[in-house]
Amino acid sequence: MNFYETVFIVRQEASSSHVEAVAQEFAGAVKELGGEITKTEFCGLRPLAYPIKKCKRGHYVLLNLVVEPAGVKELERRLRLNEDIIRFLIVRVEELDSNPSALMKRVLRDNQSQEQD
Repeated sequence: MNFYETVFIVRQEASSSHVEAVAQEFAGAVKELGGEITKTEFCGLRPLAYPIKKCKRGHYVLLNLVVEPAGVKELERRLRLNEDIIRFLIVRVEELDSNPSALMKRVLRDNQSQEQD
């Protein structure tokens, strides 16, 4: 089994509960393929660098996966078929990081600065 990090962006019109449902659907697909998800981060609604399919913002989700290489092809196929996902990236890594991602650290830092104001 190999380690992978996956980031996908869900359309801006989707609610938070719908984004969680999409992530759960993806998690079910991973388990169905004999893999497991070790970390899930919902980074929230963020602006995109450029419009994608007429969307200027998107809900970012990061997942750490442990799955066979053959399973990655099936996961990519399912991500392409999902109309709510506008972009995705799956990258193989040597080891999984259990700490919050840089994007999540920024979200947490922004939330703390808003609370102090």
